Amino acid sequence: MPSHFRQFLAPVAVASLAAASLVAAAPLTQARTTGATAVAASPDISVANTQAHLNQLQSIATANGGNRYTGRPGYTASINYVKGKLDAAGYTTTVQSFSTSAGTSSNLIAEWPAGDANNVVMLGGHLDSVSNGPGINDNGSGSAGVLEAALAYAASGQSAKSRLRVGFWGAEELGLLGSKYYMNGLPTAEKNKIRVYLNFDMIGSPNPGYFVYDDNAVGNGARDELTAWYTSKGIPWEYIDVQGRSDHAAFRSYGIATAGIFSGAETLKSSSQATKWGGTAGRAFDACYHSSCDTISNINVTSLDRGVDLIGHMLWLYAAKDYGTTTPPTGGNLLLNPGFESGAVNWTGTAGPITNNTGRPARTGSWKAWLGGNGSTSTETIQQSVAIPSTVTAATLSFWLRTDTAESGSTVYDTMKVQVVDGSTTTTLATYSNVGATAAYAQKSLNLTAYRGKTITVKYLTNEDSSLQTSFVVDDTALSTS
Repeated sequence: MPSHFRQFLAPVAVASLAAASLVAAAPLTQARTTGATAVAASPDISVANTQAHLNQLQSIATANGGNRYTGRPGYTASINYVKGKLDAAGYTTTVQSFSTSAGTSSNLIAEWPAGDANNVVMLGGHLDSVSNGPGINDNGSGSAGVLEAALAYAASGQSAKSRLRVGFWGAEELGLLGSKYYMNGLPTAEKNKIRVYLNFDMIGSPNPGYFVYDDNAVGNGARDELTAWYTSKGIPWEYIDVQGRSDHAAFRSYGIATAGIFSGAETLKSSSQATKWGGTAGRAFDACYHSSCDTISNINVTSLDRGVDLIGHMLWLYAAKDYGTTTPPTGGNLLLNPGFESGAVNWTGTAGPITNNTGRPARTGSWKAWLGGNGSTSTETIQQSVAIPSTVTAATLSFWLRTDTAESGSTVYDTMKVQVVDGSTTTTLATYSNVGATAAYAQKSLNLTAYRGKTITVKYLTNEDSSLQTSFVVDDTALSTS
């Protein structure tokens, strides 16, 4: 896991065994888990076998300078070990090589040769370590868990309805390079077949917490499956807004449903978390994070055991899902490139607003739509055409907005309108202005149910007056249906 992940560990919601006493948290948790599929019978994935994989990764690191870093022999040996196991189990494997500043790296993609190839469910985690340690928790633990769950599935005799694919990513520690390379090179038609991507990055921290990703509204169904499993086992959990700081970001940027779990890095465990989960308050979840001491002895076996069983549960559950023969009309993000991480791809309008300019921060990733901010008379737009199926019961446009201004007072000078263009009719759904501007991102939601069965254009339109800038920064858009 990259080092810049650490600042995003503040939980945004909590669930615990003492739910009745958590008056503020319980209603939010209940609302967010409504509609989750009933917890299916879960496999018991062998933690001993998972530990055996970790022992092999440790041996590989020890024999190769103490690490499994991108571009070095320890990483190549790690790929070869995982590939050998999956080949022997009957998976179809592909090694995908790419260049990095540290040398050649590679992804390993493995697919189970059964189930509907037009409906792909994918699990993964990064296989590389940092340069100064073997990376057994980060992320040998997630990789070993995905590997063992995949091997157990192959041996189980299960009948897959959807197509199971697993990915082991290279060069994550250099900036999520492997997963980005994979997704950027995947044809659009193949991207559209991926129904969900589940990410497992650090699941065996020595002073563990039980965190569930909550940073992609399109993936809320999978998120709720994860929390439902924890709840069914009597394990308290917390949401975490990871803001795309692991390999799921590459999938998320193309509007694919994502979710995942995490047991904590160098952030300190609070006293309330220690009361809930055990362990030591005031100590890092993983004091060996990105260090040479991230060895086989850095693993908490209870956390690892729970993590691999949850991976197995999700694999069994999603491999058995029947998505039908056509793209399901509900649940996904209908907008393409919703987080702008592919630049201006899929969006039209004024040249320039979609940018990775660091003058204003993106909410997630590096790109956003920065409208306005000119301090002179100007008009800027971004827009995307989208078809809303007639079969849905509801449609919602959501996005995150950050506004800052040099204007003052209560007079509206600069505005951003969110509009829907339906044929020759343009309707303004909401208007934001310099009045009440705040530099903190806030999520906005607008009802588009009235446009079911229509192809419309979602448009963001900014007008500035002749002086004093106002910047409207939009990120992480979604047009979700149910």
